[in-house]
Amino acid sequence: MAKYIRVYQNGGCYFFTVVTWRRIRLFSSSTHVAILRRVIKQVKQQYPFEIDAMVVLPDHLHCLWRMPMHDDDYSTRWRLIKRYFSQQIDTPVNPRGEKQVWQRRFWEHLIRDESDWQNHMNYIHYNPVKHGLVDSPVQWPYSSLHRAIRAGFHESEWGQVEPDSVKGMALE
Repeated sequence: MAKYIRVYQNGGCYFFTVVTWRRIRLFSSSTHVAILRRVIKQVKQQYPFEIDAMVVLPDHLHCLWRMPMHDDDYSTRWRLIKRYFSQQIDTPVNPRGEKQVWQRRFWEHLIRDESDWQNHMNYIHYNPVKHGLVDSPVQWPYSSLHRAIRAGFHESEWGQVEPDSVKGMALE
């Protein structure tokens, strides 16, 4: 089996995909989404980072993070987010004594340039439509798209048609 090597860059901007264990629809519950939000806020206080975009779907989430200039340790942040979240919900435990909440790892991509950032931002915001959860991205409540619209980054009608920049992207 090949050893996966992560890319770490101080001050880097990263796209992440984090998936629930066996794709359980854990975030179909608004209570669980609220817990996730609190946990992320808690971790951000311990280990600062900025969230440029995020969407929480029933069985996975996508986000864009900006790391501080002299820090590249996103792995610790994800470990703590997963741990703190898992401690706050009731779920089965596997034979190793681990709660069955998250897939073991996460997928990351170091953003290369403005175009790459824009494409991943669009992918995040369009994802609920891609999965057939809503007809328009603005209909999904657990998305930073609403913040992007308020900031003037997107029009409220954005995503009525699949953006060319996300066609063919498969980042699940």
